[in-house]
Amino acid sequence: MNKPIALALLALLVVAPFFVYPSFLMTALCFALFACAFNLLIGYVGLLSFGHAAYFGGAAYITAHVVKVWGWTPELGILAGVVVAAFLGLIFGSLAIRRQGIYFAMITLALSQMLYFFAVQAPFTHGEDGIQAIPRRHLFGLIDLSDSLTMYYFVAVIFLIGFAIIYRTIHSPFGQILKAIRENEPRAVSLGYDVDRFKLMAFVLSTALCGLAGGTKALVSQIASLTDVHWAMSGEVVLITLVGGIGTVLGPVVGAFIVIAMQNYLAEWGEWVLVIQGVIFVVIVMSLRRGVVGELVALWERRKPSAAGAEAKAQAAH
Repeated sequence: MNKPIALALLALLVVAPFFVYPSFLMTALCFALFACAFNLLIGYVGLLSFGHAAYFGGAAYITAHVVKVWGWTPELGILAGVVVAAFLGLIFGSLAIRRQGIYFAMITLALSQMLYFFAVQAPFTHGEDGIQAIPRRHLFGLIDLSDSLTMYYFVAVIFLIGFAIIYRTIHSPFGQILKAIRENEPRAVSLGYDVDRFKLMAFVLSTALCGLAGGTKALVSQIASLTDVHWAMSGEVVLITLVGGIGTVLGPVVGAFIVIAMQNYLAEWGEWVLVIQGVIFVVIVMSLRRGVVGELVALWERRKPSAAGAEAKAQAAH
C-alpha cells in the first residue's frame, strides 16, 4: 500500500463519524478486523477455517464478563479476550493444522461447535439471554467511553493496530514463508521449514486478532450472545472476505463495510433482506471472481502495461 493511499484512508477514518453514524462505523470496523484476521489465514496460508466464530465470540464473552462482573477497565477486558482467543487458537490449531483442505475446515467447524454448546450451558454466559448491558467504563480509568465519538476513535485505533500487525506480518520474512507454504507446501518442506510450526503460529496470530475484534465488538454493541459463537458467524466472515477479495490487504475491509451496510440499510425490507442479500452476493461472486478489491487491483495491473506501452510509442514517435 503506497503512502498517499494510506494517508487518504487514515484521513477518511478521522472524518467519517461526522458524516456517518458512529455506531455503524464501529460495527463495520470490528467486522473488518475480524475479516482481516481470517484473511491472514486463508489468503496467505491457504487454510480455510469454518470455526473462527469460536475465537470472535469467545473473546466477546470473556471481555463482557470481566468488564461487567469483575469491573475491569475496557483495555484489560479486551486484552483478556485476546489472551483467551489465542489460547483457544493454540489448542484448536494444534489439533487441526495436521489436516488439509476440507478435513481442516471440518475439524475447525467441529471444535467451534463444541465451544458453542459450552456457551449454551455455561452459567456465566447466561444461555440464550447472553451478557447484556455491558458498561463501557473509562479507558485506563481516565477516558469516558460512554460518549459515542470517543468510543469510535478508540475502536478506530484498535482497528489500526490490528491492521498494522497484519500488514507487517504479510510483508515480513515470516509472511513470505507463509506464502511459500500456500503456493507449494512440499517445496517449503524440502527447503527445511517446519511447516506445521509456521501454520500454527499463523493460526494463533489469526485467532488472537479475531479475539481483539470480538472483545471490541462486545463493548461496541454492549452485548455478547450466542450469535457471536454460532457457525453462521464463521460463514459470514467467509462471505465478507469473498466479497472484498481473498488474499488482498484491503479486501476484507471493503467487504465488511458492504455487508454491514446491507444489514443496516436493508433492514426495513423485513424477511426479504436475506433474499436481497443472497441475490447481491451471487451477482458479486459470479461477476467479480476475485472480489471487489481483487478485481480493481487486477484492472490496475492490466492498465499499467497499456499505459507503459502507449508512453513508449509516444517517445518513439518523437
